[in-house]
Amino acid sequence: MKGIKVTLAAAASALLLAAPAMAFHDGGVAACERCHTMHNSLNNTIMGGGTQYQSGPYLLQGGGEASDACLNCHEGPTLSSYHVSTPTVTYGGQLPVNRTPGGDFSWLKLATGTPAMRGHNVMGTGHGYTQDTRLVTSPGGSYPAANLQCSSCHDPHGKYRVLSDGSVVQAQPGVVVPPIDGSGSYDTSATPTADAAVGVYRILGGKGYLPKSLSTQTGLAFANDPPIAVAPSTYNRSESATMTRVAYGQGMSEYCANCHAAMLNAAGTTSTGAADGGHVHPAGNSAKLGGGFSDSSLFNTTIATNYNSYKKTGDLSGTSATSYDSLVPFEEGTNDLATLKAHAKNDDTYLAGPDGTNSNVMCLSCHRAHASGFPSMVRYQIDNAMVNNTDATGTVIGWNAQTGADAMYLAAYYDKPATKYGAFQRPLCNKCHAKD
Repeated sequence: MKGIKVTLAAAASALLLAAPAMAFHDGGVAACERCHTMHNSLNNTIMGGGTQYQSGPYLLQGGGEASDACLNCHEGPTLSSYHVSTPTVTYGGQLPVNRTPGGDFSWLKLATGTPAMRGHNVMGTGHGYTQDTRLVTSPGGSYPAANLQCSSCHDPHGKYRVLSDGSVVQAQPGVVVPPIDGSGSYDTSATPTADAAVGVYRILGGKGYLPKSLSTQTGLAFANDPPIAVAPSTYNRSESATMTRVAYGQGMSEYCANCHAAMLNAAGTTSTGAADGGHVHPAGNSAKLGGGFSDSSLFNTTIATNYNSYKKTGDLSGTSATSYDSLVPFEEGTNDLATLKAHAKNDDTYLAGPDGTNSNVMCLSCHRAHASGFPSMVRYQIDNAMVNNTDATGTVIGWNAQTGADAMYLAAYYDKPATKYGAFQRPLCNKCHAKD
């Protein structure tokens, strides 16, 4: 009997390790004692670092900063569904192992001196993350760089929720809202009903959100709600064989504009509505890939047609049914969770490209939300004319890289082989613009 019990326990542990880690936050506030501690002591033992009897800010476990409390669970040496950071990453040594759609923060560590411009420089000194001293505030906005934490975007208490009609509401004094039934981030998530909502995508903060660390500052509260999006339940994975498709619905660029307002250009105009002559790339719910931009001379072709036709440099023979590329995602222009759930895949069974009416470009069409292996946290290489290596005969032999750094570039492309594209492949801006 003892042997059976041990076997059953081992099997249960294996299932827990293999299953997507969605139950802890579950779309809303988690178990309080898993993040907070009144004394940083359990059975007279220090909890997660720091000093015994001395908690971190806001009674967080382990001392350190708010991001450190998050990274106590969300950093690890192996690819896991909830890891967003790899410890002990060094240039020429350990590479980031996580392949989440948002990216691995540890790409920031692959530099000497000041932090690299490869992502959001969150403050988490206990895990090796510090402020990018080149910035005082967020580019295009006024969010203080010295206060950038994981909780600057993510609401750890999960007060925002998605209702059955796709709208987002917040639990706040004087308001009655449905309770959160579970996460709303995955294709396996519950469907919201009149009596039970689901959590917003990645428990992001919405209108009026401001972390407690900035509660005394004015003018920084968010103006826009979280985006509507759905990810496949297994999403932190290599894309060597098949892609991970997050079904982005709407609102991602508007969400980024909470901190980067001057960079939001919905339709070929500035954020104030004045014509900008095409100096700011369109992004947002109204920046449709089918055209309709205010300055038609800048967009004299339908971007959706380019996207659906483009396969690689010199090859525009693609079809809309199989044109999707995870390195150049787009929004579908809908808040219908059922539709998005059906499109969130990791097995290449849904590869449809944008339509000419509803789909739009967004900030994450080019950037990753956390960090990437490329400058300015873009998804693909933009600083070389050729993005892959070829031999004298034109045969693709690997990603274009610095000498001895091929492994780093392959990791940055989530293990996708360069042979997915053609010889002398140009940057993937051409997926939409087809200038090659």
